[in-house]
Amino acid sequence: MSPKFGVVVDSTCDLPTDWPYHDRVHVIPEHIRFDDRDYREGVDITPAEFFQKVLEQGSIPKTSQPSPGEFAELYSQLADRYDAIFSLHLGAKLSGTYQSAVLGAQMVADKITVYPVDSNNGSAGVGFMADEVIELIDAGATPEAILHRMKTLRERIQIFLTPRDLTFPRLSGRISALSAFIASVLHIVPVIILTDGELVASERARSRKKAIIKMVQMMSERLGDGPVNIALIHSQAPEDVAPFKDAVLAAFHPQKFWIAGLSSSVSAHLGPGTIGIVGYRTD
Repeated sequence: MSPKFGVVVDSTCDLPTDWPYHDRVHVIPEHIRFDDRDYREGVDITPAEFFQKVLEQGSIPKTSQPSPGEFAELYSQLADRYDAIFSLHLGAKLSGTYQSAVLGAQMVADKITVYPVDSNNGSAGVGFMADEVIELIDAGATPEAILHRMKTLRERIQIFLTPRDLTFPRLSGRISALSAFIASVLHIVPVIILTDGELVASERARSRKKAIIKMVQMMSERLGDGPVNIALIHSQAPEDVAPFKDAVLAAFHPQKFWIAGLSSSVSAHLGPGTIGIVGYRTD
């Protein structure tokens, strides 16, 4: 009998609502803390409630990863259902989630084999990795083959984002090289690029519309000709999705095209209105 593999992701993993495998992934929530109350993302607080609280309090909440014990508890609960688990998480340079997964896996090593994966990215990048893991499982791939493919994807996936304004990025302090944009007297819109596992404000545009065009151009330059998967991600910016989608589909003929919301724990550092593109070559 073939081994049965499970898939775990954290709540920063962004997936479209019509993704066919929602019932095949187990989501461990990140923590969002307002004052003295801790919320589990996607369990105790919705994105709309999150931003309402931010507006009411005028400050960005603290976010933190699940503890090793929380991971161990989840893995233990899944031990009767699976022979092994692939646990895919937000890049280690962005969060301690992956390290918590590693420690949690060690705590249950006598019960189940867990393969923690540092995605080196996040959002729909992790979503695409989970998508491929499930398809590889269904195709009968070995754990070694699946992990090799994950290593390939973590190097290929490209992520570009642009916030609606600099309020949240300035308060969060998580975006490298942002000071040059804050200091500018001109109305400059930054394009934030996931570079070597870190978010860096390294490109600029004169308007939001031009930032969207620039992100599509940059993605086209990086991916070149060939089969691609593309996702548009946004944080409460539905009005920008249609023109962004038109620009993407004019430049690409993606094998898979997703539109997904951006998780609250990531939006906390970029703000409502953030929009971005995630893509990679599939060959």
